[in-house]
Amino acid sequence: MNSVDVLKEIYKPLKVTIQGKVKVFDTMQGKYVIKEKGNADIRKIFNYLTSRNFNYFPKIIDDTRSEVNVFEYVEEVETPKDQKAQDLINIVALLHSKTSYYKEVSEDKYKEIYEMIKSNVDYLDQHYNDLFDNFITLEFMSPSQYLFMRNFTTIKNALTFCNNELLNWYDLVKDKKKQRVALLHNNLELNHYIRGDNDYLISWENSMVDTPVWDIVKFYRKEFYNIEFSNLLSKYMNSYELLEDEKKLLFILMTLPDKIEFDNDELKAVNNVRLCLDYLYKTELLVRPYYAKQEKE
Repeated sequence: MNSVDVLKEIYKPLKVTIQGKVKVFDTMQGKYVIKEKGNADIRKIFNYLTSRNFNYFPKIIDDTRSEVNVFEYVEEVETPKDQKAQDLINIVALLHSKTSYYKEVSEDKYKEIYEMIKSNVDYLDQHYNDLFDNFITLEFMSPSQYLFMRNFTTIKNALTFCNNELLNWYDLVKDKKKQRVALLHNNLELNHYIRGDNDYLISWENSMVDTPVWDIVKFYRKEFYNIEFSNLLSKYMNSYELLEDEKKLLFILMTLPDKIEFDNDELKAVNNVRLCLDYLYKTELLVRPYYAKQEKE
């Protein structure tokens, strides 16, 4: 008998509802959320957060099972999408502020980050150059190929920006012996914030300690199409001021384009190209003002 079946015997739910990756038990005593365990020790993380006066997470009811955790169920108050995004970013800024500290790093730490990003940039650059060389020889292009070729310079400009800024970033950090880190939620999206009787971040199973930049990059890549991000980023930086090297790393990782897949389904291929281009246009508009400000200064 697996853990969920055991819990059914214990809680005797009147109804079981599947919501994404969780099961909700509706019982005579109330509602409970059953979720598979991830890599992180949730109890340990929540105890640490409590010690840092950060209490924006659901209560654990039972974490003694090998496969799943049981959480309290939080009844969500319906909130406009943009307001929800602002509330989430406020909580994330607070999380990073409450848990930040400077960690000693090896001499090769920043070099490893540089080489990892550089390798990714070079791979994408070669990939897109190869596509260009292949498509330019075609007598008749498909709509997706034509869309790509018309906007090839947009992709190349993004990769050039990443290459140049990566060098500037490495000049800032190559001699550093410490790195600012924080506890990251590491799975941020609008659906993982709930406004109830309190503010709650849920889905902590992938949380880890690393540069706070990763939380913002992953949130942006997940939700860039759904929300206007410029005000969110400004609000975050006003609450949790990023260091110069952190901002550069943030903008590099934000700007780095995805790899476009040209699917055999032409409609899907067009959508893939369009999504990548929309992402790059939105990101350029987001990042450009920060560099314009630097130039004025």
